[in-house]
Amino acid sequence: MQGPIVGVYGIMVMFAVLFLFRIPAGFTMAIVGFLGFAYVTSLQAALGMIGTDMWNIFSNYGLTVIPMFILVGEFVHYAGYNDGLYHATYKWFGHYKGGLAITTIMACAAFSAISGSNTATAATMSQVAIPAMRKYGYHPMLNAGSVAAGATLGVLIPPSIVLVVYGLYTGQSIGKLFFGNVIPSAILTILIAATVGYICWRHPTWGPAGEKSTWRERFKALPDIIDILILFAIIMYALFTGVVTATEAAAASCALGLIICLVRRKLTWKHFILSVVDTLRISCLVFMIVAGAVIFGRFLTVTRLPFEAADWISTLALPNWILLWIVLFCYIIGGCVMDALAFLLVSLPIFYPIVTAMGYDPIWFGQVITIVTTMGSIMPPIGICCYVVAGMAKDIPLATVFRGGLYYIPAYILSIIFLMLSPYWTVLCLSNLVR
Repeated sequence: MQGPIVGVYGIMVMFAVLFLFRIPAGFTMAIVGFLGFAYVTSLQAALGMIGTDMWNIFSNYGLTVIPMFILVGEFVHYAGYNDGLYHATYKWFGHYKGGLAITTIMACAAFSAISGSNTATAATMSQVAIPAMRKYGYHPMLNAGSVAAGATLGVLIPPSIVLVVYGLYTGQSIGKLFFGNVIPSAILTILIAATVGYICWRHPTWGPAGEKSTWRERFKALPDIIDILILFAIIMYALFTGVVTATEAAAASCALGLIICLVRRKLTWKHFILSVVDTLRISCLVFMIVAGAVIFGRFLTVTRLPFEAADWISTLALPNWILLWIVLFCYIIGGCVMDALAFLLVSLPIFYPIVTAMGYDPIWFGQVITIVTTMGSIMPPIGICCYVVAGMAKDIPLATVFRGGLYYIPAYILSIIFLMLSPYWTVLCLSNLVR
């Protein structure tokens, strides 16, 4: 078989193994990539590639940013700041129809600004928001759907682990990616919250209004979130001014987050240990996905599939924006059947050269594909956020969670359209300011 055909078969085998044997994505990509590389070259070359690439990957100083941003998110989670975030946002928005759902989304956005993980956000907010909305008689689809959709912001809002990995993989500035993400994440958050208003307009009984708080109660609740806002502001300011690198910012956020939790006496020794254990578990998962994707990417490279695909697409007599939508459609489908980070890393060797060759800005493209792959987190059949919410809310069926999440898909599509209509004012105006 010719090289590119081997690459196509390799992708088909990878998806078959994922679905039939349910082997984790990182191991699947590593195994299929290694065997494919050995088939195209030789077993000795494949073994040499494994040794070289594993050393290059895990000796990369920049990767230390991932466990540190995860750790600060775990500190915040075990310190119980999620309850304070939810309480404060409820005081401001809970008295509107669908107000608890909007509260959930805003609290998810705030928690995401520190955790950087959609699964951590989904698990945390499910424990707080679902019982509260159940108490006020919220419809299960609005209840679970708002938590699942809000949790997807964990991948989007800085410090996003997906953006970190994208920056390391493509050689782009993580600071530029973070600041270029500020407006897109704000747009998506507002559109998801607006979707709640639309749902309550179509189904007035789905989201009854909660109790109205006085202005004194609203301002009194703000100190519950001031620590999170200060921590986030310090990290972003340091990155924006160039005082520190992304890795140094992650280390500083860990130290500052731990100090804040200890000073407030919110973090016990037991919770500190749990934070570290969870960080190790999640970091190993992320690193295995990165390693597997790199091995699989090497296999695709030796088959010349990325280069042949780029040459073929360049011959198509289609406008660049149509070609871009074809690429994004592939990301939508891939995000539905595979973990967002894993599919992103598998697809970048193929699509990144194509998109940059068409003249699109890499920082802007990173924001777009982050939103697109994030959308897959609430779409069947994989929809990791929906699975987490269904696992936390035992009385809400998985199908109900998925149906609730589908209401928010138009918000993602509109966000992508906004980014395509004005790349400069939505992304590049802020990213270009980073030193």
